[in-house]
Amino acid sequence: MIVGKQQGLSLSTLLVWATAITAIAIFSMKLVPVYLEHSVIEKNLTTIVSDVNSGKLSINQIRTSFSKYAQIDNIKSVNGQDIIINKDSDRVNLTAKYTSKIPLIANLSLLIDFEAKSKP
Repeated sequence: MIVGKQQGLSLSTLLVWATAITAIAIFSMKLVPVYLEHSVIEKNLTTIVSDVNSGKLSINQIRTSFSKYAQIDNIKSVNGQDIIINKDSDRVNLTAKYTSKIPLIANLSLLIDFEAKSKP
């Protein structure tokens, strides 16, 4: 009779891997919404810039337009007053700098600094 070496995971190894995978999944579920919101903010800034360059909106109209987009897309991190408006020759560039605070465990939080820019 040939006796081979047993292969597989022990219970302790399985628990360690399950804990690590669960921690990574929870961390990811907390980070993904923040990055999705950032991409929506950049998309909205780009949309507003295309409207500005084609129709010449005023500064107040730009801020109001972003506030309307933010209300529709449920953006909580930035409002119309946070938008930085720069004019380079005949082009308008919009930027929003903000920080997102993500609570992780108990009193441990993660701060992420974002800078959303309109794309030409």
